[in-house]
Amino acid sequence: MDRNKFSKSHKGAFVIIYSITLSLLIVITILLFNSYKNSKKHYTFGATYMTMDNQYFIALNSKMEEIIDANGDSLITRDPAQSQLKQNQQIIDMLDEGVDLLFINPVDWSSITPALLECRNRGVPIINVDTNVFAKQFVETIILSDNYGAGVQIAYDIMKKKTNPKIVIMNHEGIYSTSQRIKGLLDTFDENNYKYDIIFRGYSSSTLNDSMVNMQKFLDEDSSEFDVVVGGNDPTALGALAAIQKAKIDNDILIYGIDGSPDAKAMINKGYMEGTSAQFPLKMAEQSVERAYKVLNNEEIEPLIYVPVELITKENIDNFDITGWQ
Repeated sequence: MDRNKFSKSHKGAFVIIYSITLSLLIVITILLFNSYKNSKKHYTFGATYMTMDNQYFIALNSKMEEIIDANGDSLITRDPAQSQLKQNQQIIDMLDEGVDLLFINPVDWSSITPALLECRNRGVPIINVDTNVFAKQFVETIILSDNYGAGVQIAYDIMKKKTNPKIVIMNHEGIYSTSQRIKGLLDTFDENNYKYDIIFRGYSSSTLNDSMVNMQKFLDEDSSEFDVVVGGNDPTALGALAAIQKAKIDNDILIYGIDGSPDAKAMINKGYMEGTSAQFPLKMAEQSVERAYKVLNNEEIEPLIYVPVELITKENIDNFDITGWQ
């Protein structure tokens, strides 16, 4: 037999066998991968925030949903619209729907306790996000912005720019996070023996509309002069700004918020607001979801995590994306 023909025939057979073997390996790999996907447990997460009438919570939830969806799992989100009674019922409803873990941002840090206890009784873990709950023993971890520090940052900026300011404060005392922000502000003033006067406090302000109505009422009923406004969040600062503009007050008023929202950054850029202590909802979402999966995998996590804040003013606004969140 011609040796060259014999060699060529063997080479041809080898190519055929190699191709068949490679094809089989690819098929087996695909089957094993699909088998793994099908065997992977599908998790259903639940989330409830004090309100979804706030771009901060929309950004936070959207980033969580993006990460959870990428893992092949799902997120159910509920909006209690600032009602603790409604939020408690929504938590029970999500438990009945079979969620594996809950992300909770309470309307009222104390009144949510019965719902937290029900989660414990049903064996559903909780990641407490952005605002503390009072009954910390019922949650796996608390992930917060440095709310007290946000107030401290604003206090130091006011101290640089004003002498004996006349201050209007707009916040909701029932919300632990915003009350801590105002505490950080006032503690810093007092610790530095800084003279200031509080002219008005809108205690029930937590949304733009609430703040605008409360500020408008103050302007209508009280002729006291003021030169600083501090909102417990950006919506309250923006609501106060809207009322001031409607009243056509053009005094040199420094207006501060806390969130770092695109709307607040736009107002700073235009010169209508002085500053906002920026939270980082995208980072908070990443850390919250990461800890959630660790909990479900029975891994240990930290009981308390602080996400730093950063004051944004006209001096550093160019370092931030005005149209988006941090």
